[in-house]
Amino acid sequence: MKQPRFRPVLTPGGFAISVIAAAVLLRSLLARNPYEITLSSVMLLLLLVLGIIGWWKSRKLAALEAGWKPPFPMTANAGGETLVSGLDTNIPMFFRLHFKIRGRFFPVGNLHGCRVLAEVSVPRGEASARIPLDFPVSGVFQGGGFCRLCDVFGFYSFPCGLPQHRIVKVRSAPCFGRKLHINAHAGAEDRRNKHSTNEERYYMREYTPGDRFRDINWKSSEKIDTLITRISPDNQEKVSRIEVCFRNYGPVNKTSLEALWLLDRAKARLSHFLRSLKEQQSSYIFDVRAAGGSWEIEDEEDLDAFLEELAGFSFSPPQNDMPPSLDKAAPHGAGNIYVFSTACDAGLSGFILACNPRPVSLFLVQPVKKDSVKRTEIETLYIRDFLEMGYIPPLLRFINRRVKQMGAHAGSVETIYAETKL
Repeated sequence: MKQPRFRPVLTPGGFAISVIAAAVLLRSLLARNPYEITLSSVMLLLLLVLGIIGWWKSRKLAALEAGWKPPFPMTANAGGETLVSGLDTNIPMFFRLHFKIRGRFFPVGNLHGCRVLAEVSVPRGEASARIPLDFPVSGVFQGGGFCRLCDVFGFYSFPCGLPQHRIVKVRSAPCFGRKLHINAHAGAEDRRNKHSTNEERYYMREYTPGDRFRDINWKSSEKIDTLITRISPDNQEKVSRIEVCFRNYGPVNKTSLEALWLLDRAKARLSHFLRSLKEQQSSYIFDVRAAGGSWEIEDEEDLDAFLEELAGFSFSPPQNDMPPSLDKAAPHGAGNIYVFSTACDAGLSGFILACNPRPVSLFLVQPVKKDSVKRTEIETLYIRDFLEMGYIPPLLRFINRRVKQMGAHAGSVETIYAETKL
């Protein structure tokens, strides 16, 4: 986003005051009213002095480079603030330095964005400030931050400093689902086991959580009063591969806010699934498929990179997605398939049927029927949060085009309910 070349330095209030003062002066000169002449002249003189001082100082601050550092990772609805630093400069009396953020936010990666406006006044003598910048849902923010030199009366706003452009991916707010228990045979497995009876081929290291108890060398542990684990370089533990399908299929054009919220909750449930299982067993490897491609997640670094991409995922046009069991490129053909989808996915039932005979664990985000679910089990997005956080969504987003519930049958189904309200 490029900053416009020209922005008026007079604020709407300053412009109105200047016009009124000029009109009063002209009228008082014609009527020869000394009181009105004095009052209007003083007002115009004050505007002139403030304008000269502000213009001169803004020229001095043309090279000011403020450090705008959004938090990483940026999470929706977290009440976070963005740090702005490098603002240690002398400001004339009756002036304050303001930092503004202006751009567009694309909720859940949708093509139609909403305007974002945020501003903070830097206290005199401070070198940094924090500007509230929060997002109600996941998505992508594209915008810029820039400084303005404003007088305390609100008459002028002079541009100064160098603009800072950013593209920020916003991750979904946490979704705390049921605790998962995945056994070692739930996914496809890689086994590379070699047997060794030669004690010299083992080496020792200090015990870490997750090591097998049968590998603890109790004799050595008793001598040094520390748990020591016996490790063989020729024996490799079983590594479980877990296949995950994230079906972000749905309406691309005229997407309602409710549909976007359903997709956001599906992202949140997937994030919780991957993180919780990775914490349970770090050796799990995830093969994730979505409309945008496929990913292999082996460690925390891979997981963070995928979650950053996931933040920008939106709906993709429906298509015939081949199940992993029928995909010739899929090297693993046994075990559960974990599917994450929404009520907007028209091809979900056919996909689950095509996965037969492999078991499918489905995580489905559904809209809420009236009085069909306990309020404590519903995740709600309030449309007023957009306005309260400084976002101006297109008017069509306020039209509540309802999404119908859909039925889906799988080996196991976990339903997440979500709704939008004013």
